[in-house]
Amino acid sequence: MRIVHGIFYVVRQYERAIRETFGKYSRFVNPGLSIQIPLVQVTRVRDVREHTMDIKPQEVITKDNVEIKVDGIMWVRPDISEEYIKRTFYNIDDWKSAVMELAQTGLRQEFGHLTLDESLTAREKISSNLQKSLDELTDNWGLKVTKVEIKLIDPPVDIKAAMHKQKTAEQERRAMKLLATGRFEAAEQDKLATIQLAEGKKEAEIKVAQGKAKAIELINNAAEKHFVGNAKELKKWETVENSLKDNSKIIVTSEGISPNLFVGEIPLKKNEEEK
Repeated sequence: MRIVHGIFYVVRQYERAIRETFGKYSRFVNPGLSIQIPLVQVTRVRDVREHTMDIKPQEVITKDNVEIKVDGIMWVRPDISEEYIKRTFYNIDDWKSAVMELAQTGLRQEFGHLTLDESLTAREKISSNLQKSLDELTDNWGLKVTKVEIKLIDPPVDIKAAMHKQKTAEQERRAMKLLATGRFEAAEQDKLATIQLAEGKKEAEIKVAQGKAKAIELINNAAEKHFVGNAKELKKWETVENSLKDNSKIIVTSEGISPNLFVGEIPLKKNEEEK
């Protein structure tokens, strides 16, 4: 806050002000150039930007009676409306100190409702609850608490050592579980590969057998087609072959070999018989 006593003054864009005449509120002053009567009037100017405020580290006790150290940070600003600016001047003397005390008290209450384990995983919940609580409590002072963040949650040394051991054991357990899962999956893959290989080999053997059967069928069909039609001729030629072996005489005609012509001597022509 700054106080203006001169005749001419400027209220900046990020400021709002009130003018008092003989110590009594007379008007609200917006950004820009203003004039007042010295000695009679005084202008009080308020910075309405957000103010970053560190919540000092403090010891708090959790629901399960563990003492931990916590701190945080919050963002607070005066509301820019006339009514709220008047509250920042007339309803509170040092609003920053007041808000800080409220924040520290609120932190102790929030952590007192939670166990240590819950506290370590509930930063967002604690921050949200604290922001809402502070915003309601500071409304009468013309302030808006826009955000609260918990920065540090520090358990005692022995608790941290125990937590570290627990975390290490949990990580080792997860690693063993992942290793076992990997081995099981690898065994399943090997099993699947063996089954697929055996099925592939069996399928190949079936295809080879089918190929051989098809080839035999083709050969049989070809043999049947070729030899059934020529069976009689083949028989004739076998007879001829046997006759030749016995020095028999045969006559070949235009109609082929006639079995009736197989005799021991060649028949004589008719003219020759007459002679």
